[in-house]
Amino acid sequence: MKKSDLKILLVDDEPDIVEILSYNLGKEGYQIFSASNGKEALEKANSIEPHLIILDVMMPVMGGIETCEALRKENKYQETIILFLSARAEDYSHLAAFEVGADDYVNKPIKPKMLNSKVNALLRRFIKSESITALTFGELVINFEEYHVFLKDKKISLPRKEFELLKLLASKPDKVFKRESIMQSVWGSDVVVGDRTIDVHIRKLREKLGDSYFSTIKGVGYKFETNTV
Repeated sequence: MKKSDLKILLVDDEPDIVEILSYNLGKEGYQIFSASNGKEALEKANSIEPHLIILDVMMPVMGGIETCEALRKENKYQETIILFLSARAEDYSHLAAFEVGADDYVNKPIKPKMLNSKVNALLRRFIKSESITALTFGELVINFEEYHVFLKDKKISLPRKEFELLKLLASKPDKVFKRESIMQSVWGSDVVVGDRTIDVHIRKLREKLGDSYFSTIKGVGYKFETNTV
């Protein structure tokens, strides 16, 4: 799938913000649509079926949290990426968004170039082929077929579970993975492990690859960070 095939729905009640975001993301080659509140967003989403929805939290008629919850209840929006972009920086606003199914949460204000970079990373999953065998992030190369990781051209040895955890997080850059989802994907439901297992494996990955690639979302889970790549 090409960039020009991808649709982004911007949902914000401030026209100036919508105009700026539309201009900058439009220059990236995406198809841009907009709505001024959650109710309008649901109607627009049903007609255009966007790949990414950028939501504000505080809006008239229907707010972002309620909108996200309504979207996630429908099967056709399970793979749609939902990114919150809001001036609400409190921890409880972040947690509320992730609880209803948000992929990521960014605080306003954000520089257009930084938002473009994040959006490009999030939409990469639609552009890349399913037969992809390796991912490159700056000086980090992850080879899925050979289970090899290279950092600055130096081979890094990772045990199987550390590699699978890295592969999961890097497969969808900037997406926040909940702890339960990580546990299910990497260890499976038949394996009983301690509550700190994920934390220990993340710590080991940070020791080997550096802190900048991994972000902890307090009370939610982890994500592979591309802002510093």
